Amino acid sequence: MVVPIPAALNQNSFDVRWYTLRRPASPDAPACWRKWLLDSGSLTQRLIQASKGDFRVEVVRQLWGRPTRSEARELGIPHRQMALIREVQLIGNGQPWVFARTIIPASTLTGKQRELNYLGSRSLGTVLFKDPTMQRGALQISKLRLLSGETVWARRSRFLLSGKPLLVAEVFLPALQKVNYLNNGITESQ
Repeated sequence: MVVPIPAALNQNSFDVRWYTLRRPASPDAPACWRKWLLDSGSLTQRLIQASKGDFRVEVVRQLWGRPTRSEARELGIPHRQMALIREVQLIGNGQPWVFARTIIPASTLTGKQRELNYLGSRSLGTVLFKDPTMQRGALQISKLRLLSGETVWARRSRFLLSGKPLLVAEVFLPALQKVNYLNNGITESQ
């Protein structure tokens, strides 16, 4: 049974310790998740391929709010500063595979980047990876605890668009693990 994401995660779920990955064979992450956690390309494109095109973005919520301390620190903004918070589910083959949380400071939403206010059900990756000014910071990983007590792997990274920051966290959900096993020929006992 897939737990609806808003009921499985809350803002405090993201206020955890994040670890920067320094080498591809990092023992911190299980082998079945390393390719997902370490891939610096477009996650949207990987999910489209894994779903054979049966992919969509569902906006869970988009609002102005305060980022967690960890998120504010990573963005270099004061903790109490309001930012645009966008949370979406990336759905493959009808199931939520990834929950994504994006924090965009108000100062980033100027000039060409104003379009980030109006993504709707478009993937953020379609904007990020087409922007020639895009720079991606180091990937960080963490294990998040769902409200059910189950743990899931997540990654996050800071992006710069025309020198302006935003932070993207991606939580790899249990339904993706089944696809991951099938695509990699890995049995669940490994």
